[in-house]
Amino acid sequence: MAEIIRMPRMSDTMTEGVLVAWHKQIGDTVNAGDLLAEIETDKATMDMESYQEGVLLYQGVEPGKSVAVDGVLAIVGEKGEDYKELLASAEAEAAAAPAEEEAPAVAPAPAPAPSPSPAPAPAPAAAPVVAAVAAPPATGNGRLKASPLARKMAQDRGIDLTAIAGSGEGGRIVKRDIETFVPSAAPAGAPATAAQQVVLPQVVGQESYEEVATSQMRKTIARRLAESKFTAPHFYLTMEVAMDSAWEARQRINEYADVKISFNDMVVKAAAGALRRHPEVNASWMEDRIRYNHNVHVGVAVAVDERHLVTVIRLADNQANRHI
Repeated sequence: MAEIIRMPRMSDTMTEGVLVAWHKQIGDTVNAGDLLAEIETDKATMDMESYQEGVLLYQGVEPGKSVAVDGVLAIVGEKGEDYKELLASAEAEAAAAPAEEEAPAVAPAPAPAPSPSPAPAPAPAAAPVVAAVAAPPATGNGRLKASPLARKMAQDRGIDLTAIAGSGEGGRIVKRDIETFVPSAAPAGAPATAAQQVVLPQVVGQESYEEVATSQMRKTIARRLAESKFTAPHFYLTMEVAMDSAWEARQRINEYADVKISFNDMVVKAAAGALRRHPEVNASWMEDRIRYNHNVHVGVAVAVDERHLVTVIRLADNQANRHI
């Protein structure tokens, strides 16, 4: 007898899944435990096993398309079995479920066409502007060392980091290097190489854009950021901190520590210590009550492949003490 395979809930926060690829095609024999499809959730991409046995009769979604949780993913049954009545019943059941739909927008009446007029001659396209920058400094291992703030400032100002000699520890590019950087002009008559040329985008008179489908993980990241912004109070404070003593302490610690201590580690330790010292800040808003947390957990945002993940360091005040 034909059976419907529905999109499973593979994570607690999953509302839909994107079918990345089918491991079985229509007409293939499916045994219990066989890999049926590859599903992308809001957390990761996982293989889906089949708990039914039979022949794959129907695929409910094409690769790259999404299916809501409990939506029809496939139908497995006996070879040549008629599954259309079962599919129609499942679609009718899904249509009967209450769903919020937006009212279609009413298109305005078309305006009368203006009388034709001769089109102006198109302006000649501007040639791309090429600006020469200094040649990148030679590095020992090919790795460019720069602080996150320096990278952000360089990106905002359009500065090529490879043209800057860092003044920080080990040649690391820091904030003051970006602030004091002055582009040097290329010698007269010396042609700029491809690595030294910065080609500015050509100005066009017609608006254009490109749309790229987002993954389930990026959708979840965007939703969580919006929830954090509008459900938790934000307080912004800008201040300068003298890190001379911290710099010296880090050098002394790394002389005998089993693991290398970074300034990020010191910031996490300071944040955890501040939360322990001020327990009123280590609280959560629960709509009708305030929860004062007795444990200190610190979330550290990490950039990974054009997105970011938040790694939670649990019991951060104790962990920092133990490592340092």
